[in-house]
Amino acid sequence: MQSEEHPPLRDRIPGVRRLTRLPAQLLRKNPFEGDIIPARVPLFAPGSKRPTLPFPHPWNYWKPIRILETYFWEAERDEGPARHNRFLDVPGFPPVLVTRDPGVIRAISTATGAKPGQFDRDTLPSSGIARATGEDSLLYANGESWKRQKKLATPAFARTTLFQPEQFREFADTFRNTAVQRLEVLDRLIDQPGETHRISLEPEIKAVMLEMLVNNFFGASISYEEIRDRYVPGLDYVIEHIVRDTVVNKVGCPLHRMPNFTKGIAKAKSASDVFEELTDLAIEGRTEGRGLWAQFRSDAPDDALRSNIRVFLAGALEATTSYASWAIAHLARRPDMQERVYKEVCDVEDYTPEALAELICLGHVLDETLRLTPSLYFHPRRATVDTWIETTAGKRMRIPAKTHILMDVWHANRHDDHWGVDVTGYPALDFAPERWERIAEQNHEGLDLLHFGFGHGPRFCPGKSLGQMEVALVVGAFVKLFRFEAANDENLERAGVSTKPLDGVMLDVTRR
Repeated sequence: MQSEEHPPLRDRIPGVRRLTRLPAQLLRKNPFEGDIIPARVPLFAPGSKRPTLPFPHPWNYWKPIRILETYFWEAERDEGPARHNRFLDVPGFPPVLVTRDPGVIRAISTATGAKPGQFDRDTLPSSGIARATGEDSLLYANGESWKRQKKLATPAFARTTLFQPEQFREFADTFRNTAVQRLEVLDRLIDQPGETHRISLEPEIKAVMLEMLVNNFFGASISYEEIRDRYVPGLDYVIEHIVRDTVVNKVGCPLHRMPNFTKGIAKAKSASDVFEELTDLAIEGRTEGRGLWAQFRSDAPDDALRSNIRVFLAGALEATTSYASWAIAHLARRPDMQERVYKEVCDVEDYTPEALAELICLGHVLDETLRLTPSLYFHPRRATVDTWIETTAGKRMRIPAKTHILMDVWHANRHDDHWGVDVTGYPALDFAPERWERIAEQNHEGLDLLHFGFGHGPRFCPGKSLGQMEVALVVGAFVKLFRFEAANDENLERAGVSTKPLDGVMLDVTRR
């Protein structure tokens, strides 16, 4: 990456850059330079049959994956870099670059950070999250503020902390006991081996995941019934409000200042109160060093941690529920792979890091889940100055200052150019954990075959190690207890803050 270390005057005076860019925009000049030149996407395209307009608005915001698809409408006709790199340039506004090119995604992710000239995380798509959780969090912060938040919030989540032998055994035991106890309750609903019951598994996964986070990780003591019936619905509504608020609330009014004009606002406020209660309960264990707090070394006051705790509770619940739900939904349509996983986990009792590393098939299932159906389907960035990026293949692109960047990992991971038969031996749209065996044999890991499931570069997800452990435990425990088939043929998605199976993981379940 190369950049202008000292931004020109036009970048430092608000509005000047916009005015200097306006003539080129009116003349429809491509603002990008280099070997990788993206193609322009028209704001309006009557008669094109595109899925929607190429920006979120009150009538399409609940279909974000369709918005991303719009950028690549008829892109298969292109053969060069424009096939996977598109931009929207509306006069008077900064450009929007959308890329499904893994090389470009990797280059931008690697060049993200707090140093001068590096990419910031674009805060525009997370404005609703910030209003719900606070701006002083690792998710929303940039620059020096991000560095402070990272130092404050991430050490307890690090692999080196979680996987200390005595620490990991404590977490693994409590996590496993929680997962097994909840699944055994489900098991008792199915009276005899061989009987089949139809269930929607996603609500159960959410409750298990939240219980593990709040009770096992933060050391709280909340009953499972209260978690399932009070806190999960409350968090669900907060997250639903976050998505709507990001698009609709352009004036940026915080929820607590909104009058109760509608039942929806009143319900959102009530859900926010429940969220605050849960945050209080998560922080309470700090004084006694319960759960994660025993590993937390900081003199920061509780109030300085609240935003990050809120982000962690909402974000981790969303991401881990998505991850586990997709893994089970995919296995429900691959009974052969389900049995391979069962043979690996049937005798596993102690989920040490070493034992988890030996579960090769389960690991491939989880990698393939993150590739085909990543929880976070795009990663937002923003160019702080005119910046050159370079891919591992040596291709370069100059990205103008202030450009909004959407790294579309959902479509990057599902395109045959990057993950198809010629590259991995299997069609990109197939759920095929076997492809990871072939990738390992061909030693592709060090190249651009990355699924970006936890992000990449300096701003990768700090909860990666915890999330991997939780999902492996839950999926392994479920496969160990049940055989299951999908109730629906298609495995379609819905997307908000994260992606999840559209049918709520509807399964026909039989005891083993």
